[in-house]
Amino acid sequence: MAPPDEPVTALELADTRMPARYRGALADHPQITAWADRIARAGRPGPAGAPGIAEGGSLLIVGPTGTGKTHQAYGAIRALLSRGVRLRWEAITSADLHARLRPRAGHDTEREMQALARSPLLLLDDLGAAKSSEWTEDLTYRLINHRYEHLLPTLITTNLPTDDLRATLGDRVASRLAEMTERVILTGPDRRRRTPG
Repeated sequence: MAPPDEPVTALELADTRMPARYRGALADHPQITAWADRIARAGRPGPAGAPGIAEGGSLLIVGPTGTGKTHQAYGAIRALLSRGVRLRWEAITSADLHARLRPRAGHDTEREMQALARSPLLLLDDLGAAKSSEWTEDLTYRLINHRYEHLLPTLITTNLPTDDLRATLGDRVASRLAEMTERVILTGPDRRRRTPG
């Protein structure tokens, strides 16, 4: 008789949804691990007794290209799962958000917008990296405003300093981000550019 299959853990299941590069991501920045601890403690017990994600604060992870912002953000999701938090999450880059929600025949973009806006946890990667227009600014405002009003935890990464965020995304988005997020600043050289040894 074959031994029973081991149950798949939430972390293993999440890793199958993450880009291959971030499947082993570990959040090691003190502000990010402290955030994961706060979110885990605030969770309400679910059907199996494990905490589910609840209302909570958000993080704005800022830094130059290649400083590990996306790595830390995926690491934060993995940290929550490793703490036993049951969680439904979505991850999307700013450019993919705009591409996915661009109006086209036979596609319900409003349903997709609502799924992202209402997700218990959202990772919005590279905010401000996509080309800006009145339409993208309005779309970003709607997404951020919904998450702001409903206190939904959001992980946001950006290369843009505060003044550039305001100029790129508009005052309404920048104001909400200032109130709803704790800013985490990453520094250092571009880790993707390796100098020959």
